[in-house]
Amino acid sequence: MKKILTIIAGTLVTGSLLAGGLVTNTNQSALYTRLQSRNASTSIDAVYYNPAGLAKLGTGFYASVTNQTIGQTKSILNNYPYLAGTPKEYIGKVSAPLFPSVYAVFKTGKLAISAGFNPIGGGGGATYDDGLPSFEMQISELVPLLADPTTNNIPTTQYSADIFFEGTSIYFGYQANVSYEINRFISVAAGVRMVTAKNTYSGYLKDIMINPNYPAFGASYDGSSLVPASQFFTDGATFLDQLATGATAYAASLQTLIDTYGLESMLLTNPFLVNNTPLEATDIAMMQQIITAAGQNPDGMILSTAQAVLTGAAPVFTAGAASMTSYAAQTQDIEVEAEETGMGYSPIISVNISPVDMLNIALKYEFKTKLELETKLIDGKGGGIFTEGEKVIADMPAMLAAGVEFQPIEKLMVTGSMNYYFDKDVDYDGSESVDINMIDNNFVELALGGQYGVNDNLRVSAGWLGTFTGVNANYQNDQRYSLNTHSFGAGFGYKIMDMLDLNIGGQYTIYQEGTKTFDRLTTITETYNKDTWVVAVGLDLYFGL
Repeated sequence: MKKILTIIAGTLVTGSLLAGGLVTNTNQSALYTRLQSRNASTSIDAVYYNPAGLAKLGTGFYASVTNQTIGQTKSILNNYPYLAGTPKEYIGKVSAPLFPSVYAVFKTGKLAISAGFNPIGGGGGATYDDGLPSFEMQISELVPLLADPTTNNIPTTQYSADIFFEGTSIYFGYQANVSYEINRFISVAAGVRMVTAKNTYSGYLKDIMINPNYPAFGASYDGSSLVPASQFFTDGATFLDQLATGATAYAASLQTLIDTYGLESMLLTNPFLVNNTPLEATDIAMMQQIITAAGQNPDGMILSTAQAVLTGAAPVFTAGAASMTSYAAQTQDIEVEAEETGMGYSPIISVNISPVDMLNIALKYEFKTKLELETKLIDGKGGGIFTEGEKVIADMPAMLAAGVEFQPIEKLMVTGSMNYYFDKDVDYDGSESVDINMIDNNFVELALGGQYGVNDNLRVSAGWLGTFTGVNANYQNDQRYSLNTHSFGAGFGYKIMDMLDLNIGGQYTIYQEGTKTFDRLTTITETYNKDTWVVAVGLDLYFGL
């Protein structure tokens, strides 16, 4: 029997929560939420999107604070026939009520110095009240495993278990940039981002129940009700151990009768006196029971045959007891309380080009962030899944970003963005000791947005973002999956006063449903889907010098 619980839980809550590549968040301002395209920004959120564009700001101090509230529902539909209620849908709720972005810029002359803080990866907590298919499939396999007449032959038709998992993930980015205006057409910037990562996992698998119809292990195991699986297997191990011990002892005693008195042809059921002591009827009954349990008919069996059956049955019973003991251990309640932490750095370079006043072009390159997460168990609760001190590769890929802003008239601005993630250079299997190809093509994002100034204070905007994943079937599973998306955002900006701007945006993301077919005891199809909504509020401040 396979291990009852095998989880690649480290992928349950990591990755990008919304916009961005497989593990990178790019939804980093309220302006982004309402436009969907900010790569050519020359406003305060350019600290993240276009550091070189900060050189176009006027002299002074700038600051921005944004919070996004994000909700996401994940859905996995699995048609494994042994699951209770197949096809069964598993729902994961992801909540991020706080998703902050904070920026500050000081501009003087041709020089701008800036800093930013945001959740560059993760950012939410995922809750799976019923676990996931990979959790439950292994428990459901107890039914065909036990009922298989060629192995255990223990009629079993039902199972149940109490499964729960929740996790949180947050990768905070702390960024600093220096921007410089070479001339009125070109500016450049260099910076670095420090990333601190923390994933937490909390969950349990308990009260695994089955309804075996096998009273030999105990009177209560008549198939009429669900019973604790671990107790059933424990009782089964005890029963088979007793049969093994009895078979060994009786085989030896019969061999003595055969060797001493030459009674190999005597019927097992005949009493026989040895020193006026008969072969007890209780001993005969026990040998008959053991022989029957070994799958043989003791009626009319002679002593030599009985001795051979008992000798051959003993190791079989011993192996069965060992299997039952293993099953009992694997169906015990388990609990997980663990966290993974790590830190990495990514250099960032960018260039901003403004060939004419109405056009702005930006390019940015973020180098790969090398991250290694180390596991720490809380009160030793690894659940057989996590190991104290274990290290997992969690690199974030390099990214090339390009953006264009075009303002044909004073009131209208249109913008486009592209992000290209170098996923093929990242070890997404998380281990140096294995090499699983999970990426066919690098991840690409494309975005378009537009803004119109209704009056001097009010600006309205809307935008679209499309993401195009390049993962293959090796990447996709119920713990993590990547789907193509279409996001639509809209909102407005309002100048409260010359030094204070308010930005409010909303966004909804539609995911293209994905499927994966794979084999266990039979062929399985899993269907993956999500939906995500965002509400963002931001305040931008300016203090002139």
